[in-house]
Amino acid sequence: MIRHANRRAFDLAMKTAVLLSGGVDSSVALRLVRDAGAGDITAFYLKVWLEDELSFLGDCPWDEDIGFARAVCESIGVPLEIVPMQREYHQRVVAYTIAELRAGRTPSPDLFCNQRVKFGAFLDAIDAEFRSVVTGHYAIVEARDGVVRLRRGVDPVKDQTYFLSCLDQGQLARCRFPLGGLAKREVRRLAEEFELPNRARPDSQGICFLGKIRFRDFVRHHLGERPGAIRDLATGSVLGEHRGSWFYTIGQRRGLGLAQGPWYVVRKDLDEGIVWVAHADRLDECRREAFRIGTPHWIGTGPSGAPLGVKLRHGERVLACRLEESAAGDADRRATVRLATPDPGIAAGQFAVFYEGDECIGAAPIEA
Repeated sequence: MIRHANRRAFDLAMKTAVLLSGGVDSSVALRLVRDAGAGDITAFYLKVWLEDELSFLGDCPWDEDIGFARAVCESIGVPLEIVPMQREYHQRVVAYTIAELRAGRTPSPDLFCNQRVKFGAFLDAIDAEFRSVVTGHYAIVEARDGVVRLRRGVDPVKDQTYFLSCLDQGQLARCRFPLGGLAKREVRRLAEEFELPNRARPDSQGICFLGKIRFRDFVRHHLGERPGAIRDLATGSVLGEHRGSWFYTIGQRRGLGLAQGPWYVVRKDLDEGIVWVAHADRLDECRREAFRIGTPHWIGTGPSGAPLGVKLRHGERVLACRLEESAAGDADRRATVRLATPDPGIAAGQFAVFYEGDECIGAAPIEA
């Protein structure tokens, strides 16, 4: 008998909601909580805004996703409900993403998908009827010393605490992540062992609400094109032309169409319409050791004084850092983060996510 999910994590008298995407991770999570003896379980598929309105941009996966979700639920004997959340996604995530792109910043929509929709609007919709909400995220929730803490999953590559770093105490208290203690290869093995209908389905990639819609097509639909020059930061020479600076992200390497590379996007000038790039040979000159952040969101009480680390993007790399608060009389109260290892891909708009050891303690938007 599989015992990866903790029976004590569930109140058998209360209902348990499981967010099911149609993918392998959430399906294995569903099977694990059922086998752990969770109470009355209902699976939910959240139907999002772009899957209908922008279906002409590409093959939309919602019908395929729901087909797999239904098949999994039928094989396990769990009911499935489809919840329309198009309006909530548009208002709380998509509009933010478009505004950030228009302003020349790098949006972090997946953080807000979790904070504002999956563990925001959805929790509001089910209210107190369901005490626990289960997802297939690779992360660990732990209550200790009166604080609900978020810890990194044991698989450093799949760890998803970066995307969960804006959740608050009330949200985390209801979260259950059965996959946090598993490596991805173990999850795949369990999917085979459980003979799940979607066990051979590949992992999805990309931004949460886009599905199979290409990000470039999504941006073009909302912001159009504004051609400009791609210039070498070292020499100022024109290397090529772009169709709009909002199509590019600081640190981007692929899709530039430039010869004699590799080249990296290191700066964008919205007013002049210039995308500045640097060759890999000179990328070290573009590394930054400090940046300013906006108001931090702390999951618990904030930094404890222990050594601090930061992720600048989803992945396994955590950089040692120091947080310098602004002086009390400083008109600009934004704090500064100083990195032990300079990084070339720091962009306004993306989030810095902070760690003490394996505990994710919060996040803050990068301002400059």
